[in-house]
Amino acid sequence: MSGWSTGSPYGLGAEAFADGVRTGRDATTASGQGPYRRAGEIPEFDVRTVLGRKGTRAMDRATAIAVATTGMLLETAGGGLAEDRPDDIGMVLGTGHGSVQSIMDFTRDSLTGEKPFHVDPARFPNTVMNRAAGQSAIWHTLRGPNATVAGGALTGLLALNYASRLLRQGHCEAVLCGAVEEYSADRAWLEYRGRQDAARRSAGPLGEGCALFLLEPRSRAESYGRRPLATLLGSRFLGFPEPEGAQQAVVRAVTEALKEAGVEPEDVSLILPSDTGGALGGREEAALNEVFGPHRPRRLRLRRLIGDASAASAAFQLAAALCVTGPGEVALVTSVDPDGQVGCTLLRV
Repeated sequence: MSGWSTGSPYGLGAEAFADGVRTGRDATTASGQGPYRRAGEIPEFDVRTVLGRKGTRAMDRATAIAVATTGMLLETAGGGLAEDRPDDIGMVLGTGHGSVQSIMDFTRDSLTGEKPFHVDPARFPNTVMNRAAGQSAIWHTLRGPNATVAGGALTGLLALNYASRLLRQGHCEAVLCGAVEEYSADRAWLEYRGRQDAARRSAGPLGEGCALFLLEPRSRAESYGRRPLATLLGSRFLGFPEPEGAQQAVVRAVTEALKEAGVEPEDVSLILPSDTGGALGGREEAALNEVFGPHRPRRLRLRRLIGDASAASAAFQLAAALCVTGPGEVALVTSVDPDGQVGCTLLRV
């Protein structure tokens, strides 16, 4: 990793996010949308104010957040990217469903209008999952491979893993990867109705935002004057058919990732768990205690600060790892999804 940026409840840009995480400030605020009293929304984010009026009339919030975050990352990263070598730069962006609000609005219009086809065709692109990834690449002229990844709470880790494979296979020279999620009334109601039982209940209010990383070989980063920020040591993803199997799945995923990376548990100085809360969060915590035993690395729990960003949550965990670790330290990011998936990623900062 040689660059990163975020659009988060702390504001736009990596600096705002880093400052909020380091101080442990609660970025959630009172919300008037949906069933939750509080939400982690990007403060005063307006599509036209941030991106201008041209080309944004029909752009949904998730896409706008992704486009804005991509622009901030490209601006701070420097040369060798979109302006210089657009054909060599790929993009891998994770999302939960795309824009839930857009899907609901478009479907509602087709059912309540005089005719089913009496809808705004300009808003149809917002109903497909790859809208944010595709529009971000078009807006910033990234012409390399473009992919959309969806994997629940693990999405950010899966996107990073997918992007690293693109690089290893030589499909591009550098790739922007991460995940985006928007906060809307319709998404809030979906999450609320889908998490009525204790096993699926979120640890806190919902959040939104986008975290993106620039992934490229160390030699390429240094040739353009960028300082390598972190090295991806390894990842592991597993499934569990029943909620009771989550603990063992986390134990196995972390153990195998540590072994393959040649890292001892005592070498890990920071753990960023998914902080899911409820029974699932308890199983994740028990699994980490089982793996690390008496060794107690620092824990950073992010969801209670910025809200549950769903598909973008693991990407924010990765970004937080870059904020609070020092040179040479190893950070472990774990994620558990109520639908039966676990994942972990090891980074050396």
